[in-house]
Amino acid sequence: MPHSATASTPLYGQALYGQSPEGTPLTAGVFNEHEVRAAAGVTMALGTAAFVFAYFAKVYLPIQVVTTLFFIEFLVRVVAGFQYSPVRWAVRWMTRRREPEWASAKPKRFAWSLGLVMAFAMMIITNSGIRGTLPLTICLLCITLMWLESVLGMCVGCELHGFLVRRGWAKKDPAYEVCAHGACTIGTRRGAGS
Repeated sequence: MPHSATASTPLYGQALYGQSPEGTPLTAGVFNEHEVRAAAGVTMALGTAAFVFAYFAKVYLPIQVVTTLFFIEFLVRVVAGFQYSPVRWAVRWMTRRREPEWASAKPKRFAWSLGLVMAFAMMIITNSGIRGTLPLTICLLCITLMWLESVLGMCVGCELHGFLVRRGWAKKDPAYEVCAHGACTIGTRRGAGS
């Protein structure tokens, strides 16, 4: 259920407005899951193309450029929010005819923070001229994670966030925490009869 945003806690994400059962106005930070998945698809296509050039043609400039762009993209998502992301602006038209499917901002931010770390590592590795198994492994992992999100709607970072919350190692977003496929659900998930 959304909660009131206060002056001390700025809202991260797009505002979703609602009411509590008592009628109190509520606000939560969310992102449109359709836009997030489209953005994952676009970044996956860019990353795959750059990977193919680097791995098969031994042309490294595309992967150096793409990893730098990914670092900037994830930095914007984590610091300012997905609504300011350059890729989001590019994919808005792809999803404009679909009704928004809201997903909580906090688990997405956690997932994008992991993406930021991997993008930073790849940017440093590829622009330093390191070649071989390390960048190959990280690149394939990133492409796989983007494929899972864009094609299957599975946000591995959100799944990890949900796991950490269920273990008590992270806090649930008190406002509104809904993730694709119930990744953020705290109680029993996918139990008997569901």
